[in-house]
Amino acid sequence: MAETVQSLEGLATLKPAAPEAPKYEKKVDPQGRAYATGKRKNAVARVWIKPGSGKILINTKAVEVFFARPVLRMMIQQPLVATNRGGQYDVTCTVSGGGLSGQAGAVRHGLAKALTYFEPDLRGALKRGGFLTRDPRVVERKKYGRAKARRSFQFSKR
Repeated sequence: MAETVQSLEGLATLKPAAPEAPKYEKKVDPQGRAYATGKRKNAVARVWIKPGSGKILINTKAVEVFFARPVLRMMIQQPLVATNRGGQYDVTCTVSGGGLSGQAGAVRHGLAKALTYFEPDLRGALKRGGFLTRDPRVVERKKYGRAKARRSFQFSKR
C-alpha cells in the first residue's frame, strides 16, 4: 500500500520522474539539403537549405531581384538572424500563389522549418520568435446577399 513520509526530503523520492522532452533528429536528403514547405495566405514556398556562403535564390532569381522591397528581404532573413546563422546557408526556393507579402511570409515559414530539420537544436529559438507557427489568417470568403465578404450593397430609399 502507500508509504508514509516522515520528512520533506522523503517526499521528493515519491515524485515520478518528469517525461523527457522529445528528441528531434536531423532530416537531410542524399545531397545534404534540408527541405520544408512554408505557407502564408494563398502562397506556398518550397525551401531547400544547404551549408554555403549565404546565397538566396527564389524561383532561380536573386532575392534582391525577386523581392525589391527591403522590408520583404528583411522578413525572409529573420529566421537566420534570430539563430545567428546569417551567411552560413545557401537557400533555394520556389514560391507560387498569393502576392509578394504572402510569398515572403511563406518563404520565412519554410526557411524556419528547414533550419529545424537541418539543426534540431535551433527549434527553441525559432519557436520563441514565432517563425514555426503558420499564420492562419486568410481572406474571408464572399457571402451571398453582400457586395464583398461583409460590405452590404448600397442602400437607396427610392
